[in-house]
Amino acid sequence: MHYSEFLLSNTKTLLKRALRNGYAVPAFNFYNMETLSAILTAAEITKSPVILAVSESALKYMDEDILMGMIRGAKYKKNQIALHLDHGHSFESCKRAIDMGFSSVMFDGSALPLNENIKISRRVTDYAHKFDVSVETELGVLAGFEDKNTHSNKNSYTNPDIVKDFVKQTGTDSLAIAIGTSHGAYKRKDKNESLRFDILKQIAENIPNTPLVLHGASSIPQKYIKSINKFGGDIKNAYGISPVQIRKAIALHITKVNVDSDSRLAFTAAVRETLSKDKKVFDPREYLKAAQNEMTKNCIDEIQNIMGSGYKI
Repeated sequence: MHYSEFLLSNTKTLLKRALRNGYAVPAFNFYNMETLSAILTAAEITKSPVILAVSESALKYMDEDILMGMIRGAKYKKNQIALHLDHGHSFESCKRAIDMGFSSVMFDGSALPLNENIKISRRVTDYAHKFDVSVETELGVLAGFEDKNTHSNKNSYTNPDIVKDFVKQTGTDSLAIAIGTSHGAYKRKDKNESLRFDILKQIAENIPNTPLVLHGASSIPQKYIKSINKFGGDIKNAYGISPVQIRKAIALHITKVNVDSDSRLAFTAAVRETLSKDKKVFDPREYLKAAQNEMTKNCIDEIQNIMGSGYKI
């Protein structure tokens, strides 16, 4: 099934526009009806393009038919929405997503030897481009843990000297790079660590027409950490990437910023607070609606105050 049947856009269209105009398109991960609705509501309120990101593990959790049913039923202006496979680890998983109706896929070969990464990336782009589906690839490795689908114990920065040849050989539409971000809620040992803007600047100079992607860039709002801990949670020493640094990265050609942990924190904080304040609540619609609303607020904040993508449609 082709993504045009769902009135989706590919990310190549969205990111090229962002690159020309100096903002980033947010890629928000979702897992169910509530998280999908939160993202779409925020996008509609802010008039922002959005990328709906689905990992392999989230796809398995939701079920393919249920996922695509939710996408078909979405009421937002779909020509400003892309449905994106986040961290596909094989040609087969990328192909399956394309065949389902995804408009964009990421092949993550960052842990492979360079030649193998290039080989599979090229195979993915050759297949995807037959259907006008966008492809994102990755050079460099991000440390951290998001879920069983996305984790690594090491970090290696992207080498600016090889990006031009990598883009040429793979035919990729966008490139995810490693400049010091990491997956999960524990991104920083302290609040003062800085991204490697020197590396980002070199990469942007070497491939000025290629949209660049920042994974592991959640800001980890401390208000949610405090709320979760206040109402029975136990999250300590969790620090993210400051909005100031993310905005600086966007000014240096980052055109897609992935956000997952912030949404999880907002959602969980609202669930914990709702159930703690009224111990008689047992209707899932009550605490899930509160969670959806809080995640919507966070998405709006990130669109307006970090991405700069509001009112771009």
